[in-house]
Amino acid sequence: MDTGETMAASPPADAAAQRVVLFDFDGVLIHGDAFELFMRERYRRSLPRKLLALLASPWLLLCLPFSRRLAARGLIRIGLLGLGQRRYTAAAQAFATSLTRRPRQFCRDGLQALRRHQAQGDRVIVVTGCEHVLVSGILAELGLGGLEVLASQLRPGWLGMRLALHNVGRRKPQQLVAHGVGAWQVAYGDSMYDAAMLKQADEAVLVNATPKLCKRVERALGRSVTRVEWQ
Repeated sequence: MDTGETMAASPPADAAAQRVVLFDFDGVLIHGDAFELFMRERYRRSLPRKLLALLASPWLLLCLPFSRRLAARGLIRIGLLGLGQRRYTAAAQAFATSLTRRPRQFCRDGLQALRRHQAQGDRVIVVTGCEHVLVSGILAELGLGGLEVLASQLRPGWLGMRLALHNVGRRKPQQLVAHGVGAWQVAYGDSMYDAAMLKQADEAVLVNATPKLCKRVERALGRSVTRVEWQ
């Protein structure tokens, strides 16, 4: 297992040989989970949403031992209740603007690494489980609006926006292939959810990972990873 920061080589003269570099978002470019922060803010600002979540708590607690993901989806459904596409987009954009003004919320080293890859001519793609409108808004506020983004998707439902595609785990390489990207040279991730994406990279980089997590990922990949500590 290597330590230290990954530095990209100079871009090749042949444009066809342009390197593809993938970045996860949560835990790599931002400290924490952006969509979770968005949902927390929606609950904080709304007493009715808190009351609905309280009423639903017996069902949520029943689900929790069997599926944390199902319980989380229930809270998301309540948090997005009554929001159509237009209102959701406005709410996500407003939160993106406020989030980028929070001190020390974003990973300075991660953003510098991303911009360095751009300057070196690499094709940079953000591949994330965060929702597309929200993460795109945040990146735009950070001056990175031109980036390619593959993210989770919501769709309108009868009671509000609901999850259409959760871009985590094996869905990440599947989405990349659907996007026309069949191979990538460098991938930055921070969890086991990124293992499928990291496995197909020539160089897999784990950000701020514990030694235990590094060992788990290395077992899943069948090879060593580069470990970086980013602030």
